[in-house]
Amino acid sequence: MHRRKLLQYLDDYRLRFPQEAAVVDRFVAFVEDEPRCFERDCWRGHVTGSAWLVDPDRSAVLLTHHRKLNIWVQLGGHSDGDPDTLAVAQREAEEESGLPVYMLERSIFDIDIHEIPARKSDPAHYHFDVRFAFCAMSTDFVVSDESMALAWAEISRLRSFTQEESMLRMQNKWRLRG
Repeated sequence: MHRRKLLQYLDDYRLRFPQEAAVVDRFVAFVEDEPRCFERDCWRGHVTGSAWLVDPDRSAVLLTHHRKLNIWVQLGGHSDGDPDTLAVAQREAEEESGLPVYMLERSIFDIDIHEIPARKSDPAHYHFDVRFAFCAMSTDFVVSDESMALAWAEISRLRSFTQEESMLRMQNKWRLRG
């Protein structure tokens, strides 16, 4: 029952992005097969929520220089048992940036499945990441302990910050949505 909302979001996503059907299928299979999919200590993998957070002009995206991964990526984090991935993404965006944000649409903006390397006592595992689009109400962010730095990256120049495939895919989706 607690997974139904996410599965509905994923069904809608599949209709909007049929070219990503293989990733959606893998994501759905994981959510259906793993009752603890929202728990951080589920080492097969766990669902995370992320935010494509744009500035009020919608021309720049806020990126974090992730402390543990040492790469520039979108804001986001663990569900910690919360099956409402939209709420997780919004909470993470606000906590990691110190900015009030509002949702741009009630559908998934992007999904990604990526491996997180082993670190300390945590084994390597997968993040099944659900990403939503938000807009910040200002640009005056505050850097949290989870980040080495935050930066507004012009969406048109995102490659100067990152070569991460999923970041560039979100850049393309943003351009296509107008």
